[in-house]
Amino acid sequence: MSEKHLYPVFSLRSLLLLVVAMIPSLLASAAGSVLTAPALVGWYPTLDKPFFTPPNIAFPLVWTFLYALMAMSFWRILRARPEAGPKTAAIVIFLVHMGINVAWSWAFFSRRSPYGGLVVIGILIVAIVLTMREFRKIDRPAAYALTPYLAWTVFAAALNGAIALKNPG
Repeated sequence: MSEKHLYPVFSLRSLLLLVVAMIPSLLASAAGSVLTAPALVGWYPTLDKPFFTPPNIAFPLVWTFLYALMAMSFWRILRARPEAGPKTAAIVIFLVHMGINVAWSWAFFSRRSPYGGLVVIGILIVAIVLTMREFRKIDRPAAYALTPYLAWTVFAAALNGAIALKNPG
């Protein structure tokens, strides 16, 4: 597959852009962890959870993989040459979506609000779809790389919804 629309992987420019592309994922991951950790000790274990709740160890493993995919996907967009198309909208929606990603941890865990989390995760799903749409205009693999993230977020929304229903108030 030809990637003439992207700057070469091992150019100095691309390697610097790799560092830049990793920053939003690293910041979102760190912020999400800070917002989540206190609730994992007291509040979250007390919630009535559905039968399809993964074991706790699954969450950091899955999210590490997904944040790496997000960074790789964003890197492909940043590496796109001007002839691939305008990148501003794709970059902005990606960065906004990362903020929404962190907002879910704040709503669900920090605010201890499954219903608030459900609202935010619904917005997050829309933001991921919009990000994928904008990325696809520039680089299809960058868009498709976000598919596991979208699938996990839809699953997380179902889990969030079930927790909200099982823990009213």
